[in-house]
Amino acid sequence: MLSSDPDSVVWLDLQDPDEQDLQIVVGEFGLHPLAVEDAVHDHQRPKIDRYRTHLFANVYAVEVQKDPVRVVTAEISMFITPRALITIRKSEFNIDSLIAQWDADSTLAEKATVSFLLHGLLDAIVDGQYLAIEILEAMAEDLEDELFVRRQSGEVRRQAFRLRRALADLRRVVVPMHDVVGRLRIDPHLATDALAPYYQDVYDHVLRTAESIEGGRDLVASILDANQTEQSNQLNETTKKLAAWAAIIAVPTAVTGFYGQNVPYPGYATHAGFLTSVIVIIVLAGGVYALLRSRGWL
Repeated sequence: MLSSDPDSVVWLDLQDPDEQDLQIVVGEFGLHPLAVEDAVHDHQRPKIDRYRTHLFANVYAVEVQKDPVRVVTAEISMFITPRALITIRKSEFNIDSLIAQWDADSTLAEKATVSFLLHGLLDAIVDGQYLAIEILEAMAEDLEDELFVRRQSGEVRRQAFRLRRALADLRRVVVPMHDVVGRLRIDPHLATDALAPYYQDVYDHVLRTAESIEGGRDLVASILDANQTEQSNQLNETTKKLAAWAAIIAVPTAVTGFYGQNVPYPGYATHAGFLTSVIVIIVLAGGVYALLRSRGWL
């Protein structure tokens, strides 16, 4: 499979193979059976393992789906040998953009090495992760702006919980990248003098992405807190209005209750007494209404 030219390198990309499909590759490159087992089984954690003849890394490319909000992940396993980069994809990944990124830097591409190919792949994955957090942050900021505009607080809470879950899913695959890229950037066989700054740049992007995720989680938490506070304020306003109307209703209740006594009183059983009670109700209830209105209860 490999050329007899010692300077040649190979990139082999396989779409969701099983262990039987990998047997030819295993024999050709001397891949460790534990690494092969991890490559064919889904949902491995992001990591990097070192074996005698190669490195094995497992990472996740991500994409944000907006309706409903969720993070879609694409698991990618990599065997990194001195002369070959073997990628195992469990789902779809934009290979065309990756190839375009490799071709973009003509200076490094002229001396294509496994290290160069690996850097391009890591850079594309980390850039996709940072784009995902930018999208989620923008959605959280839009939700924050709508917090005091929307009347349906339940929808705000549902959207905030979706964002929080998406951020948690993104954090689960981004934070371990700190260790993966951190170990690769100090590997003397990969981070050569020419490529060391590029690996450091990818590492910086990983750190920035992880920090942005924490900022996004804090923003969503503040939205949920503000939503809860706004609900409490609305409940207080409703309670105040109910109490105010109860106070107004208490006036005619008290007056009619007094006039309903089963004993004689001034105006008892006369039209004048009825008119007097009506006037008293209107004047006292109007006075209580005006007082509560002036104090902002109504």
